[in-house]
Amino acid sequence: MRWVFLLLLVLNLFYYVWHQQQAPLRVKEVEPMALHQGSRQGVRLLDASDRTRVRPELAQAEARGGDETCLFLGSFQQETGARQVEQRLVALDIRAEVRPVNAAAGLDYWVYLAPLASRQASLRQLKELQARKIDSYIITQGDLANGISLGIFPRSDSAESVMRRLRDAGYEPLLRELPRAQRSYWVRIAPESRRLADDVMPQLASDFQNLQHQIMPCESVATPQ
Repeated sequence: MRWVFLLLLVLNLFYYVWHQQQAPLRVKEVEPMALHQGSRQGVRLLDASDRTRVRPELAQAEARGGDETCLFLGSFQQETGARQVEQRLVALDIRAEVRPVNAAAGLDYWVYLAPLASRQASLRQLKELQARKIDSYIITQGDLANGISLGIFPRSDSAESVMRRLRDAGYEPLLRELPRAQRSYWVRIAPESRRLADDVMPQLASDFQNLQHQIMPCESVATPQ
């Protein structure tokens, strides 16, 4: 009986192993590639034109690219010439305005005598100079008030000649350099109107001789060279 029991046990184990080998394997579910690619068809990268439609303010910021620059037309020694160009541009819906520009145009040389202790003393010195036939004037304001001006000269050698004459007469003249400013007028065109201005530039250059154009910061106008 014991051998029969063992035989049945072995047969049962053999049947169990055989049954497990015949059972179908479970297949892992994988999303078909076609479906996966189909889901990605609704997603794409935005190009520059898309960004302008989605976020107009972003496109404007990129177009500005930092500090704005403007087109300047000039230069005009008289404001009337700049106003004529301005009116021509405004009539074409181009945003433009006249801007005065002070440019350094060299140096002047001021010869003077320092103020004395009182105005009366300076007046006495003035009379002495005039008695010697030396052109001189009392200075009435500024840090040299009550001093005596002996002239402003465009050339340094002219100023030195006057100073030598004064030293020979027993005076101690001083020299101060004065920047000479020259005002000119330019027509500033707003950044959003530069493309329109480009279309009329040939006609403006024909109507206004020696018309120049420069690209400069809109608010901090540089001195044109």
